Order: sequence, then structure tokens, then C-alpha cells
Amino acid sequence: MPLIKRKQLAACALALLSVAPRAGATPQAAPSTDESRTVRVTGHYDNAVGTSDAASQGVINSELIVNRPALRTGELLEFVPGLIVTQHSGDGKANQYFLRGFNLDHGTDFATYVDGMPVNMRTHAHGQGYSDLNFLIPELVQRIDYRKGPYFASEGDFSSAGAARIRLADRLPQGQASVSVGQHGYLRGVVADSAAAGQGTLLYGLEVNRNNGPWDVPENVRKYSGVLRYSQGTADNGFSVTAMAYKNSWNATDQVPLRAVESGQIGRFGSLAPSDGGDTSRTSLSYALRQRTQNRLFEFDAYLIRSQLELNSDFTYFLANPGQGDQFQQSERRTVAGVNASESWTTQLFGLPLRNKLGVQARVDRLSPVGLYSTLARVRQATVREDRVREASIGVYGENTVQWLPWLRSVAGLRYDAYRFKVDSSVEGNSGAAQDHVVSPKLSLILGPWSQTEFFVNYGKGFHSNDARGTTQTRLPDGTSSAPVTPLVPTRGMELGARTQWLPGLQSSLALWRLDVASELLFVGDAGETQPSRASRRHGIEWNNHYVAAPWLQFDLDLAASRSRYTQNDPAGNFIPGSIDKVASFGVTVTDRGPWSGALQLRYFGPRPLIEDNSVRSASTTLAYARLAYQLNRKTRIALDVFNLFNRRASDIDYYYASRLPGEAADGVNDRHFHPVEPRSARLSLSYAF
Repeated sequence: MPLIKRKQLAACALALLSVAPRAGATPQAAPSTDESRTVRVTGHYDNAVGTSDAASQGVINSELIVNRPALRTGELLEFVPGLIVTQHSGDGKANQYFLRGFNLDHGTDFATYVDGMPVNMRTHAHGQGYSDLNFLIPELVQRIDYRKGPYFASEGDFSSAGAARIRLADRLPQGQASVSVGQHGYLRGVVADSAAAGQGTLLYGLEVNRNNGPWDVPENVRKYSGVLRYSQGTADNGFSVTAMAYKNSWNATDQVPLRAVESGQIGRFGSLAPSDGGDTSRTSLSYALRQRTQNRLFEFDAYLIRSQLELNSDFTYFLANPGQGDQFQQSERRTVAGVNASESWTTQLFGLPLRNKLGVQARVDRLSPVGLYSTLARVRQATVREDRVREASIGVYGENTVQWLPWLRSVAGLRYDAYRFKVDSSVEGNSGAAQDHVVSPKLSLILGPWSQTEFFVNYGKGFHSNDARGTTQTRLPDGTSSAPVTPLVPTRGMELGARTQWLPGLQSSLALWRLDVASELLFVGDAGETQPSRASRRHGIEWNNHYVAAPWLQFDLDLAASRSRYTQNDPAGNFIPGSIDKVASFGVTVTDRGPWSGALQLRYFGPRPLIEDNSVRSASTTLAYARLAYQLNRKTRIALDVFNLFNRRASDIDYYYASRLPGEAADGVNDRHFHPVEPRSARLSLSYAF
């Protein structure tokens, strides 16, 4: 791994002022015939000195993604240091995400994009910011650009804890077909290729997946995904048109009460609601344009998304309805349309190099309808509430980068977002319109590098939007009065960081951060109501290390610790339920050892408070994944993946609340409810390049 030479530090700093190839991309130096002068770091991460504006910002390359095993598609985001991905239901539902002291639920406060299209769904039937990545085909992912904290002007809603921008490939080096088989009825097939088409390239990818899982009620996953893309030019000077389609249906074994397992009523992988499950679909059409001139870059994205979800769940069993049970259905039909446009250019002022960027982002969501229904074996019995929603937003931002000195750079940004909500509700008194706006300033200082080390000071304000139904709500579905919630909740974050390459082959970063949230207000889809909570503060430390010990051997070590508390005292306690406090990840990747390659990933997910007074806590979870692969010939490869290598009996997630089983008191029993990690399992994959 070549390192930046000392004599080039000033040149490297000035190079940062060149226009970025695309949104979120890191600047690259021009090719050089003198290897000692090449400012380039190879490997699976591109987190070198001089490539970012914060210690917690980075890039994950496709080489790492294809060489590490993943149990679920959503675990792509676990490549972001410190981020944990779990599941409490079936594999057609969005994952649970944890980062920087947050239980992000299904995506709130972590923004995810695929080629400029937002993945987070606002005013969603199941949860605000719902991020379902199951439509992705991992083999087509080219890179993941990640950022943490509200320090970046181009990041708006849901990005206070962080953001990830997933970039799909325009072309593949060769066609590929693979078949994977595993225990519990697992079967997956993928075929993908790209070819010249006129003046451009046509790329396609198809995936079919079947899986029953270890559950007593077979999961019966039926998943189909497809991608078709036409592109011309290059990633930073060309265009692409992409069509995507996805459909999935499944049965779900949600979290179960511990007392039911301990009494022997059900097994560890049993279910008390065998008809839970759902179906979902997503189709999209997107256009991306990048036009570069000598000192300017124009970027434009437009997208249209249609999605559908019907999700049937029963978390409390017979607590609310002792006769037929508490199953409910969350359903929505959604259309999303949006555009993003920005112009970047370089100039000088009083001899100081400047880089400027102006951008606008607009999005409209239409839900017709979004509803909550009581059900029996997935058949609707009654309507709790049904709403038709239109939610529109526009965000404009500006950003200015100044290279004051060879060792001092500043990035100042300002963002303005305006939202309008319109709700037509089946609940009397809940229809209406609301609007809100928020201003978010940003400032970063980058000092260095000195001795292959640079330092960062970051500050920024951000926000997350609340469910549109809560902004016009005056009463709950049961008729009791309710006050509307604040539409846009402000956040404020700050970070001190350092990044170093003092040891050849090592990229190491350290970040001390803090994030304040004005209110944890969220619409609770499971209950059909909005429940406000208090203001909160989170702070912590992250240490990330990526070491290329040899061209064929890489080590990754990521450690994170955080503290999360409500800042307004309450007799119930000030701990935030589900807030994560410790995360550790260790990985080893071996490639090109003759025909052999392999990987080992170890992940520790620390204990969490489950109620406000911290009297009930979850246990920690430690899991290991492993891969061993053999190249049979130039075109054929076989790989064995083993998940939960040490067969740990642990939880994917834990909750603490009241539920009622047959024969129990009418008020139910407060108990720990858990979703177990899957037992040790193996998958064998055969891949062929053509």
C-alpha cells in the first residue's frame, strides 16, 4: 500500500479542492508514472489521510463486500464501522439498526440511499424512516460511502446519526452466475452481466431466493429481485438509466416471551402467532447525470418509486383482545418522486483556493392509503385507522471549502428544509395540513497532515421528520384527545477526530462525538398513535483500524462505546430503552493464497437497557461468521460460509413489555421478549464467471 510522501503534503491538500467525481466520492490524485508520487491507498477501505472531512467518514470498496459472508442482505450496512444490523421478524421486513447509542429501529436517524434514491420511507406503516434493503443484489454493489453525524450540508432528513450512499456498478468485469444451497431449505440463484449496447453499456442482474430458516413455522421466503441499467460515459461524466423490481413474501416468527420458552410451551424457535408474516414489493425507475468541465461538476438525479407492504404482527398475543388475539396488519401503498441537483466549482479568492457547491433536493410521497387494521389469521376484522397522506419537502444547501494554509482547510455549509403535510384520516379530527421548516448550519476544520496524521473538528445541526399523521392528530383511535407533534425535530452534533497512517499499511481513525436530540418523538405504528418522549443526549468514542499486513492479508478492528440518556429527569428513569453502549468488530480477510481464500468476522453487540430505570437489561451477543473458498479453475469458484460459527445461544434483539398468554391475568405479564439468533448453519456456493 503506497503511502503519501511527506514532500507531497501540500500538494495533497490543494488536490482536495478539485471537484469531487460524484456526490460523496473522495478526491483522487491524477495518475503518475512516478510510483513514489502517487496519492492512492488500495485495499478494501478508502479511508486514507486526505480523503475526507471527518474521522468518521469513509468508503467501502466492492472487494471487501464480495469476500465477506453475510446472512442477510441488510448486513451490507454492517461494513459501516460501529453499525449493527439485526432482525426481529421475517427476512422480508426491514432490519433493525443500531449505531452511536441509537436503537435506530428500522432506520430513523440513519439515512440510506441507492444511487441517489432514498431508501428511508417517511410516514411508513411500520415505523418512521423504514429502510428495507432487501431489494438489493449485493453482487452489483460497487462501493458504499458512509458518513456519521449531522456535519454535511448535502445530508438532510434521517441523517443525524449517519448516512450511507450505496453505489451500484455501471458495468461488470465479467458475467457471473452463482447458486447457493444451505440448511433449512435455503436456495439462492444470481445471474448478472454487462455488455456493450450502442455507445453505452447494458447491465442486468437477477436474483431468486428461497428460505425456511430454523423456525418451527417455516419462513417460506419467496424473493425475486431484478436490475436493468443502461449507462454511457464514466461515473463522473456520463449518465445512467436504471430500472429495479423486487417482490417478497414470507412467514414471520417475531420476538417471543421468555416465560413461554422456559415453561416449555414453545421451543426456542417456536411461535405463538403462526399466521404472522407479510408481502412487499418495490419498483423504481431512476436517472443519473454527471457532467464535468474543467473546473465544474453538475450532478442530477431523478427517481420514481412505487412500493407496497402488508405486514401482519402479534406482539402481545391476548392482551387487548382475549377472544381472537391481538394480531394487526400494517398496510400501505406508496408512490415517491424526487429530484436532486447540484453544481460544484472551484475558484480563488485573494489567492486562496475555494471549492463551492450549491444543491437542491425535492421529494414527494403519496400514500393511498396507509392503514392499521385488526386481523385474525391475516384477514381484516376492523379498521383502527386509515389515512391518505401527501408529504412534500424541499431542501436547499450551500457549501464552501477554503484551503487557508497547506495544513488548514475549512468546510462551511448551510442547509434549509421545508416540509408540508396533508392528511385525510378515517379518525374524526385527525385530518388537516401542517408545515414546518428548519435551518441547519455546518462547520468543519481539517488540520494537517503532519507525519501522516490529520485532525478534524466538526459541528452541525440536523433533524429528523416525524410521521405526517402525528402532525395533524388531535385524538387517538380510541377517541381520547391527543396533541399534534412537532413535524421536524432538530438535532445537534459535534466531533473531534484524528486519522493516521503512521504505520505502513495501517489506516486508523479515532473520533469523540456528541449528539443532542430535541425530542425522541415518533409515530408508533404498532399502536396507531404518536407517543412523545424526552430530549436526549448521546456521546461516545469510536476507534477504527484497517491494516493491510500483506497484499493477501487484511485485518479490521472497530471498537465503539457510547452513553445515552434522556436529559429531562423523570421518576421512570433516564435510560433510553434499546440504546446500544458497546460494539466491537474484528475481521480477517485472506485472498489469493494460490486457489484458496477465506474470511473470518467476529461481532460483539453489547448489553442494552430495556426500560428507563435500567433495572432490566439485555444480554450481550457475540457472533462469528466464516468463509473458506477455493478457485477450481479460472472461471469456477466454490465457497463455504458458516454463520454463528460457535453456535451461540443469543438474541438478535430484546424488548421488555407486557403480553398475555392464555390463562394469565387480564393485565398480562411484563416480560422479556426476544428474537433468537439463528443456530449454526452452512451455505455452499458455486460461482461461474462467463
